[in-house]
Amino acid sequence: MKQPLGVILAGGQATRMGGGDKGRLTLGNKTILSHVIDRLEPQVGALALNANGDATRFADLGLPVLPDGIDGYAGPLAGVLAGLDWAAEQGAETIVTAAADTPFFPCDLVPRMLLATEGMTHRLALAATPRKAGDATKSMSRSGLIRHPTFGIWPVALRDDLRAALQAGLRKVVLWSDPHDGRLAEFDTDAGDPFFNVNTPEDLEQARIMATGG
Repeated sequence: MKQPLGVILAGGQATRMGGGDKGRLTLGNKTILSHVIDRLEPQVGALALNANGDATRFADLGLPVLPDGIDGYAGPLAGVLAGLDWAAEQGAETIVTAAADTPFFPCDLVPRMLLATEGMTHRLALAATPRKAGDATKSMSRSGLIRHPTFGIWPVALRDDLRAALQAGLRKVVLWSDPHDGRLAEFDTDAGDPFFNVNTPEDLEQARIMATGG
């Protein structure tokens, strides 16, 4: 198959951080978004950023900026759809998404996603980790794994199906992925949560400690 393209999802409103672009916050000597780019770019054929508002604020990154095509804040699935439409223009078969506020995700994210979807007609899977204490409010699969719905592999062939679902009001990722027999790509947490994301000022301080190995 053709190499997947990568899409960084930065379309969220960051209300718990006071608004603005969380990915522009600093972590060590660079921004969170730069950490994400450095991890995802080597794993994909090309990279784009899903973000809304004035695209010129990301001009320094040199990446295509893809706004949501669905009116109103429709959640991560709208960013996935924007990525799929962009990938279709490039002749790609799949995209792999990563969140712009999650700087420590695995450097083998894409090959593990591809492995998890071997044999599927339409490659569709979400990243997942074992449940830990305090995970009760997170999206859990029937197998007891915690799903991370902003980290997934998505098939271009199903983009019109996704568009119709969004236009009909669907917003929750798993309500679309499960009926399409979406799989889970399991990642371990032995060295910490690889999908730790920065939602609050406290999370940012924790991420800075994690970045220094503390």
